[in-house]
Amino acid sequence: MRVVLAEDLFLLRDGLVRLLEAHGFEIAAAVESGPELDRALAELNPDVAVVDVRLPPTHTDEGLQCALRARRERPGLPVLVLSQHVEQLYARELLADGSGAVGYLLKDRVFDAAQFVDAVRRVAAGGTAMDPQVIQQLLARRSDRDRPLSRLTRRELEVLELMAQGRSNAAIAAQLVVTERAIAKHTSNIFAKLGLEVSDDDNRRVLAVLAHLDRDR
Repeated sequence: MRVVLAEDLFLLRDGLVRLLEAHGFEIAAAVESGPELDRALAELNPDVAVVDVRLPPTHTDEGLQCALRARRERPGLPVLVLSQHVEQLYARELLADGSGAVGYLLKDRVFDAAQFVDAVRRVAAGGTAMDPQVIQQLLARRSDRDRPLSRLTRRELEVLELMAQGRSNAAIAAQLVVTERAIAKHTSNIFAKLGLEVSDDDNRRVLAVLAHLDRDR
């Protein structure tokens, strides 16, 4: 699996290269600026891009904008964005086209090698990987006034949070130490209470849930 990596800090970039190579990824390019990332994404046709939001020369959202431009040129290009802080606007921009194959992780997650590699693989396969802190902020922002959300049980909220991160029913069941059948029942209840169409497609249901959580009050 070929990866284009964009990170301006040398030590972190070098560490990510070593980590990804150790898990069987091929690094097609490891770059440090927006212009370099634009060229790499246009010329190398990677299987997935792992991109720091803030890159030179602007050090604002250069990396994110490069990734979004590349996805407009190549719809569905898998992109995993790394950020120092939770910025819900970044998540909204990534999810805007509704095609999936996107992820948004805080850089702290990089230090959990298994979690980070799992996110890269999930995004490369067309799935969605959203940082738990992003989901928690979306849930907190809506919980006070969102009547359907308030009808969810504590267990259903736990399942919703894991679902929105991109976890399958099997993965949620394993984490909560319950049966897959129980999770299927919880997800069905969640979709009914939120007024969403039930879907067995993991990525589609993630996008539906995130769209619900992120809609205007």
